[in-house]
Amino acid sequence: MMTTTTDRADPGRLMQMSWSFAAPLLVEAGVRIGLFDLLEGGPRTIEQTAAATGTSARGLAALMFALAGLQLLFRDEAGRFGLTRESAAFLVSSKPEANLSGIFSHVSTQLIPAWLDLVEAVQTGRPSTGRSNLPEEGNFFANLVESLLPLGWAAASALAEHLRVEEAESEPSVLDIGAGSGVYSIPFALRSPKVRITAVDLPEVLKATRRIAERYGVGNRLTAVAGNMAEVDFGSGHRVATIGQILHSHDEVGNRALLKKTFAALAPGGVVAIAEFLVEPDRSGPLMGLIFAVNMLVNTEVGSTYSFEEIRGWLEDAGFEQVRTFEAPGPAPLILATRPR
Repeated sequence: MMTTTTDRADPGRLMQMSWSFAAPLLVEAGVRIGLFDLLEGGPRTIEQTAAATGTSARGLAALMFALAGLQLLFRDEAGRFGLTRESAAFLVSSKPEANLSGIFSHVSTQLIPAWLDLVEAVQTGRPSTGRSNLPEEGNFFANLVESLLPLGWAAASALAEHLRVEEAESEPSVLDIGAGSGVYSIPFALRSPKVRITAVDLPEVLKATRRIAERYGVGNRLTAVAGNMAEVDFGSGHRVATIGQILHSHDEVGNRALLKKTFAALAPGGVVAIAEFLVEPDRSGPLMGLIFAVNMLVNTEVGSTYSFEEIRGWLEDAGFEQVRTFEAPGPAPLILATRPR
C-alpha cells in the first residue's frame, strides 16, 4: 500500500518537545537579572536595559528576543521592549499573591537536577542514590514555600469566601496542615479578626509561615505547632482544616492516617479542604497530574498523585460525609468533606 505525504508521521511535535526545557530557563534568567521588575517601569531598549541590569547587550538581546517569541515581552516601533499583560500580571515582585517568578527558580535549581536522574528512578522505583524524602527536608521547604504562595492564593481566597467561617459566633479556628506559606489559612484570617490559625509544619518552615502571616497583619493570630505532622498534636474543635498539596508526598497508608487524625481534630460540622494535582481514576489524564506523579517518583520514596475517587474513599473511611468538589482557580478543583454533626 502506498503511503502518501499526508499519511506520514510528523516529527514536529517531538522536535518541539526536545526544546521544552528552554522556556522555563529563559523566564528564570529574566527573573534573576531583574528584567521583569525593571520593565514594569516602562519599555526600554536593549542598551538601556543592559546598562540598568549590568548585563551584556549581546546576551540580553538573545534573551529578550526569545522572551518576545514566547510573548512575555513586546517590542515597539522604537525598538523598546516592554511587558505583556501576562508577564506584567505574573512575573513582577510587586504582586506577591500572583508572582510566579519563584516557581521558575525552583524548577531550574531544584527540580531539573532530580529529573536528570529519571532513568535511575524508573529502574529502582525510588529517588536516585543520595536524595532523601523531600517532606523531611525542612530547609528545602523553608526556601520554597514563599514562591508557592501565588499558586494557591486565588483558590484559598475563593474557599474562604465559600465557607464564611467568620460568621460563626465564637472565634473559629483554621487548622493549616503542612502550612508552608500559610496560603490556605491566611485568606480566612483576612476576612475577620475573629479567625485564629493553627499552623502545623516543620520548625524551619514555620519561620517563613510566621513571617508571611506578619506581613499580612495576622501573625498575632497564628499558633505554630512545630514537628512532623504524623506525630504532633493537632488539637481539637477546629472549624476548618486545610491540607494544601500534601497528600502527593505520601502513600495511601500515610494519607489514610493523616485524614483520620484530621477528622478527630475538627469540630462536629467542621470541613476539611484538600488541594491536590488530581488524575483520572484510569490515569488517562490530565497531563499535569501525570507529570507531577513522575516528579514525586524522582523526589520522594512513596509519593504519587491520586484521583478524586481514591481520596473520597479515604475520607469516607475516616468518617467524613458530603465529600464533594469545589471549583476554584487552580490545576484541579478543591476537595471538601464534612465531619458529621
